Amino acid sequence: MKLLDLLKLSISNLKRRKLRTVLTVLGVLIGTASVVTMLSLGIGLDELNKESIAQSGSLKAIDVSVPYNRQNDTSKKTEPLRIKDETIASFSKLEHVEGVSPVLSTSVIVMQGPYMQNVQVSGVGNDFMAEIELESGHLPTDKKNLEFVYGNFIIRDFYNSKKPSESFYDTNKLPNVDYYKPMFVIFDTDAYEKSNMGGENAPKPPKKYIIETAGVVNGGASMDDFDNYNSYSYGIYCNIDALKSMLKKIYKNKPIPGQPTTKKGKPLKYLVYDSAKIYVDDMKNVIGVQKQITEMGFQADSQMEWIEQSKASTNMIQMVLGGIGAVSLFVASIGIANTMMMSIYERTKEIGIMKVLGCDMNRIRDMFLIESGAIGLIGGLTGVIFSFIISFIINAFGVAASVAGVDGDISRIPLWLAISAIIFAIIIGMLAGFFPSLRAMKLSPLTALRND
Repeated sequence: MKLLDLLKLSISNLKRRKLRTVLTVLGVLIGTASVVTMLSLGIGLDELNKESIAQSGSLKAIDVSVPYNRQNDTSKKTEPLRIKDETIASFSKLEHVEGVSPVLSTSVIVMQGPYMQNVQVSGVGNDFMAEIELESGHLPTDKKNLEFVYGNFIIRDFYNSKKPSESFYDTNKLPNVDYYKPMFVIFDTDAYEKSNMGGENAPKPPKKYIIETAGVVNGGASMDDFDNYNSYSYGIYCNIDALKSMLKKIYKNKPIPGQPTTKKGKPLKYLVYDSAKIYVDDMKNVIGVQKQITEMGFQADSQMEWIEQSKASTNMIQMVLGGIGAVSLFVASIGIANTMMMSIYERTKEIGIMKVLGCDMNRIRDMFLIESGAIGLIGGLTGVIFSFIISFIINAFGVAASVAGVDGDISRIPLWLAISAIIFAIIIGMLAGFFPSLRAMKLSPLTALRND
């Protein structure tokens, strides 16, 4: 008997008892849909968690800083632990490190008309700057001309110096500030405060510098745009080389505020960075690089730490949800086995005739395996389609927002899951039909022919 003839015979046998075949397929459909839907919820929850954590920064980035207890440690004969150019170079030489961005921060006063605010400006490298998504403008790359990138929520903190009570948080109205009009910046904030205090010894007001705006971080700033918050929303960023040139120009040989000094109060010969951001080539190498940095005495933090911590809980959730669905598929496999056994009892004489005519025993076995596999295929395929429908309904009702507290699809069915579910359903079907097929092979031809 040829394979094609075997397939036709198997399909014909399934059509013979349509209702029973449909009910058995329905069991596989429900089992497959249960497994796929349950696993899709676990996968979606894991992906939502990663996306939520990724909003706070790149998953391949490591934030490096000096531990608080080492920042001003002068008890040892060695120099206090600091992040400087030599340190940045040593980070760059670590395996799997693709880039390092030092971060230099300074406090400034930004003014436009009656509006002003005291805010921190961070000078960063190009690797850091490339992560910032802009709503308008461009990323500053000029190392000589200082330009600012404003966070989308920065405008909220501008207050009217003539009407300080009318702030955004009191009125819910954004200040009338246009980033692309002249922005005046005061770097020497100490001198500004002392000059405002007045008195005979009050210094002259410090110089105001017009700093052009390069761009604005993506996202709105009104109360309705709270969901647009990201790790860059409340910061002002600029090219670190341009910031260093500006600070050296303003303070010359005087100490730069926030920078450590010698015992005599004189500025150091080098700049000390507040922190650094290290970029790793792959997420899987982040924890290893982080460990090396920690061994160097620095504090290293990454988003992958949170991912690893949440991975165990999400894996447990996936196992529980998958197990619940697997029970339904197991029950469906019992239904397939039952259908095959009933089919053997009904076709005992047919099997006996096939054996008397000299049909290969393996072909008889294959016939029942094809039938059970076909039930698994049809049930698995329709089950996956049904799973996509259920997934669409779950996501349409915004279950992610109510369960996980974030926006997005909580039910996600990747292609590998859909294909694996169909293959798994076929295998389950064939396994369920294996023992009934062995029984068909062992039937005595004479006994089978005598069967009514």
